[in-house]
Amino acid sequence: MRDKIFYSVCFGFLLGTLMRSFVFMEPYIFFVLACGLALLGVRGPPTPSLHARGPLTPATSFALPRLSAREFQACLSVIFLCFGLGVLRFQFADKMFPAVFETMAETKIEITGTIIDEPDVRENNQKLTVEISKENQKTRILVNTGLEKYFHYGDEIFLAGKFEKPKNFLPKEDEPEAREFDYVSYLRKDGIGYMMNYPKIEITGKGKGNPIRGFLFSTKEKFVHNIAVTVRSPESLLLGGLILGERSSFDKEMRQKFIDTGTIHIVALSGYNVTIISEWIIKIFSFLPQAFALSFGILGIILFVTMTGGHATAVRAGIMAVLALIARATGRNYDVARGIVLAAVVMVLISPHVLVYDVSFQLSFIATIAVIFVSPKMEKYFLWIPAKWLRDITATTFSAYIFVLPFVLYKMGNLSLVALPANVLVLPTIPFTMVLGFMTGFAEIFSPILSAPFAYVAYLLLHYQLGVIDFFAKIPFSAFMVPSFSFVFVFLTYAIFAYLYFRKRS
Repeated sequence: MRDKIFYSVCFGFLLGTLMRSFVFMEPYIFFVLACGLALLGVRGPPTPSLHARGPLTPATSFALPRLSAREFQACLSVIFLCFGLGVLRFQFADKMFPAVFETMAETKIEITGTIIDEPDVRENNQKLTVEISKENQKTRILVNTGLEKYFHYGDEIFLAGKFEKPKNFLPKEDEPEAREFDYVSYLRKDGIGYMMNYPKIEITGKGKGNPIRGFLFSTKEKFVHNIAVTVRSPESLLLGGLILGERSSFDKEMRQKFIDTGTIHIVALSGYNVTIISEWIIKIFSFLPQAFALSFGILGIILFVTMTGGHATAVRAGIMAVLALIARATGRNYDVARGIVLAAVVMVLISPHVLVYDVSFQLSFIATIAVIFVSPKMEKYFLWIPAKWLRDITATTFSAYIFVLPFVLYKMGNLSLVALPANVLVLPTIPFTMVLGFMTGFAEIFSPILSAPFAYVAYLLLHYQLGVIDFFAKIPFSAFMVPSFSFVFVFLTYAIFAYLYFRKRS
């Protein structure tokens, strides 16, 4: 019964947050809570199970559970109550920005603020997240500026320019198949409701941020610099993306090649990248008992996430990687399933907007499910591959790609016909490249000569990976955009996946 209540709490809360993301529900929330309390207060008669399929055993943990009428009533009551809590949580997070800033919108202003996050340096510009205050009220704004000046976390800056509200990105007339991007909600999830485009900026102070975060960002910057010194571009850009998710310096053509070949995920700070690092640590300490090796793997994840600056994306990837690591090491998929659901609830509780408006959260959640539950079932179809490590990578790649494809088609419309062969050829070399990249960056601290052997081998692997991606990207009709993909079809697809999985578990 505890499991039933647990899933009722989690899914009720997530469903309430999901519904409130699309529909204004405040007038009906008290009715929903009243229904939950009413169901909780009425004692139903003990009747036979609604889904009687025999007693559960550890091997059938995912079978349809025995559920009496009284238990069903209790679960339904909990779902109603947690549904209402999910709506209320989103409502509190979706509050209006202070009125003092609303009156400043679409006007030219002069104001002083502090950079509260690592500058996002792109090919042609950089984006700064700045916290400003006025009349004892604070808010965050996004500042787009050029590359003429170099900014750091914690810099105090003076801004003079137009104070605007962000607008959604609409498809261009020559790209009718493109999707509308809800940029307003995407920024809102990070507490950003305003922006300034290319204002006049002067640095008026230094070191105004958290000293710990400042040290972490400084360490990351030095590490990326060490890589750039020992490995030439564009291979150094790819290595920075593999290890730290640094892909902002990619030019438009290079980024498009990764998208067309379905390999853009390798340069994103995903659970896959973090899991690779932890699994290598486990292999290094494999001579120790499994519990110690697993502990070192988890410690490696924590250190890696810390080194990247502890961003929300990195933390999310770290949580997913820890769960996937525990599942592979212990084979206890059922416990990990609860962990994944609980992790999702915690993330949504902290920031309710991520459930609908953060694609990276959604993709990492779906991909982790594929790695844990689908990948083991796919391995039997790849027994013809002699090497087990290559068979595991192939099965994982195939499972993750197939499982996330419906969502990708719905959200972005990108369909790559060469993603599977490109990933199968590239992914086996990624773990070695990442390990060599780490060795290169750390060895450079002590001596360029010491880092040279690692850098040379890493460069050869990176050159091979870019060659594979370039080859498949040049194949005619290797990728194209799907004009429209209904969410109903996405829902039905995942419903079929779930039905097939649970039916076999039954």
